[in-house]
Formats: sequence, structure tokens, C-alpha cells
Amino acid sequence: MKRRLILTAGTAGAAALPLSACGFIGGGDDEGDAKTIKFWLSGDANQGGGFQKMADKYFEETGVTVDIDDIPYDDFNTRLRNAAQADGLPDLARVTAIDPLWMNQLEDLSGVASEHGVMENLLTENADGEIPTFLTDLTAVGLYVNKSLFDEAGVAYPTTADQIWTWDEFIAAVKEVKAATGARYGLVMDPSSHRLRSFLYQFGSNGFELGDDCTYSTDEAATTAALQFFADINDDDVMPRSVWVSGDDANALFKSGQVAAYYSGSWQVADFQANIADFEWASALMPAQTRRATNLGGGYAVVFKGDKSEAAMDFVNWLFTAENYTEICEISGFLPVIQGLDIDYGASQASFDLYNEEIAASDPISSAQDNDSLEAVYQGRTAGGDADPLKEEAIKLANGDQDVPTTIANIIAGLNENIVCE
Repeated sequence: MKRRLILTAGTAGAAALPLSACGFIGGGDDEGDAKTIKFWLSGDANQGGGFQKMADKYFEETGVTVDIDDIPYDDFNTRLRNAAQADGLPDLARVTAIDPLWMNQLEDLSGVASEHGVMENLLTENADGEIPTFLTDLTAVGLYVNKSLFDEAGVAYPTTADQIWTWDEFIAAVKEVKAATGARYGLVMDPSSHRLRSFLYQFGSNGFELGDDCTYSTDEAATTAALQFFADINDDDVMPRSVWVSGDDANALFKSGQVAAYYSGSWQVADFQANIADFEWASALMPAQTRRATNLGGGYAVVFKGDKSEAAMDFVNWLFTAENYTEICEISGFLPVIQGLDIDYGASQASFDLYNEEIAASDPISSAQDNDSLEAVYQGRTAGGDADPLKEEAIKLANGDQDVPTTIANIIAGLNENIVCE
């Protein structure tokens, strides 16, 4: 089985989709139009908009309509599950998790991956030697600073690897910025287990790992240190509890100009470039308490078996040609899964170069989430239900409802309760 390892310079690596009740829409075209294929995705204006522009271009070149259904994030997996159960799957989709319910209905994409040079360390074979999916793009967790506030306060932030700060040094810096400028908060962090995993990795923890006995465990010392630090900075001074506890929008808070730093990811670059005009922002190197690490992710391309699978494969094959793939990377701010492309990110070039640097320097644990999730589902070791114990218990910790040992115990118990092993 090919393994996805930590990526090298020139590449970069976003989180499993939660489930929520919603009705389904059948796949294909309701009227059976052979020149229409259904494409489901869940993306923001930049990601979804990029695919729509490519669909428009495809129609102009081929006369085939790619009918994109941009489904709300929280409803996406339930829509797919309902569609699978009702024999109404779309023709293709961009997902961030593979569901055992429809895993065996996927076409083999190994030919597309091979023809267009998708990096081998991003490909994972199933038991039949097929590649049912590969990443359409890469994302990575990363840090942003309000450069205007840092400059006003006279506080420096790292721009080269030899200046990397620890989390202690970083928090001291944002406190200094806050005090000097009257900013509302020092830091906001997306309320996401994807972000929290990278935070754990930076403290030397490997997160919560599934063992051969089908139970989870963690490095107690490193995980305890990270989660205690997380609890301490959720103090309504450094970080607002409302983001994790009440769902306040971290992105909006940072864009208000009243927050010194934002712990998020590469997908924010296009949004910030387009929508932040009142202050100067910059991508910055993340803190490393004991090691440098990020958390890699991205959306997966899948083509479902059916009457229009050949037409859907044609579109995927077209999309990953060098010219078209370069274009969508430039439109959507994607970091590529194909090496050797000359992608012009314009004013965002410095940010994307920094993400590539971060990934190249990151510990191999940074790709563990993606590696493990695909291998687990192919091996019949999957998470049952909709729960995300890491996030759910971190929320309780941030709110002061429980201490760190209880949080760790509850995360492990929740993961063990949800895991299904064949």
C-alpha cells in the first residue's frame, strides 16, 4: 500500500466533514441528459467559485454541462449517505472523508493520477490495488498576523526559520501587541479539531492514535502540556472563549482588525487578499514548542460508478491537465498535488511560499490525519456516528467545565466508543 508521507518543498497540504440531517438530491440529470453531469462539493466562494469557473470553461470546450451543487458544509455527508441509500448518488464529488457506505461505488482514479503526475506520496491504494480517490488540492494549518498592529507595537514576528518562536514567546508577543495597541484580543483560533491537532503536534504530542488493538491512546505528558496551554489562553483576554464555546466567527474577528493573530490555514489567503483593506496582514511562521508541525489536508476527488461515470472521468481528466489545473489553483488559491507547475499567485505569492516552507520543515506527523483516515477506512476501521470527541471535549475544557485529565480521558473514551473495526 502506498503511503502518504510528509510532503517536500513545493507542496502543501483541510478536515473531515461533519454530518447533519438533510434530504438528498439524486445523482445524474433528472431528465437523463447525457450532456449533463452532477458534481457535489462544499466550498467557500473561492473554492466553489473556482470549480464553477472551470465547469463554465469545460462547457465552452465540450458542450458538456457540469452541474455543481454547492452543499452546506454541515449537510454534505448526510446528503451523500442518503443519496447512496436511495441509489441517487451524483456523478462526481469533492469530499474530505471517504464513507464506507459508498466506498465500494467509487471508480479507480489511478489512471488519472498516473497520467497527470499526482505525487505518489499522496496516493493510497485499497486492498484491490486501486486508487479510489486522491486529493484535488492541499491545505495546511498556518498563522496570520495583523502586521499593522505588530508594527504599531514595535513587535517583531518570525520571517525566517532561525527566528521561530515557541508558543510561550508567541503568546508573550501578542500580549505585548494587545497592550500597546488596545487590540481586543491577542489571538483567535478556528474551533476545529483540524487546528487543534496541529497545535498538539507542535507540543510534541502525536495526538490520539488508533492502535492495533482497535483502541486509542495518547502521549499523556505532551498532550497534557498542549491542552493545558490551550485552556490557559482561552481566557477572554488572549483568546475569546466565545469562538470555541459559542461559535463566534474567528475569521470575522480577525478581519475586524482588532485581533493580533489568527491560527487558521492556507485556505484563508484568497479571502484575506480580496477582503481585507483596512489593515496590513501577513502570513507568519507558526510557533514550535518542541517541534515544527502543521496538519495537512484537502478535498478528495471521487467519481461514482453509474451511467455517467465515463463522462465524469473525462471531466476529472480534463481538470488535471497542466493548463487547467494551474488555472484552478490560481483562481481558488489551491496548493497543488502535482509538482512542476508554474503557478502565479500574484500578490499572494509570499504567503504560499511561506506555506511551502512550513510544510517542508514540518515533522512527518503532520500528514498522519490523512494517512490514517484513508488507510483505516480501506481496512474497515472506521468511526461510527457523527461525534468529534476531540473538538467536543476541547470546548468543555475551554469553557472551564472540566480539567485536562478529564478532557483526555473523555476524548479517548469517545473515540473508542465510536470506532468500528471489522
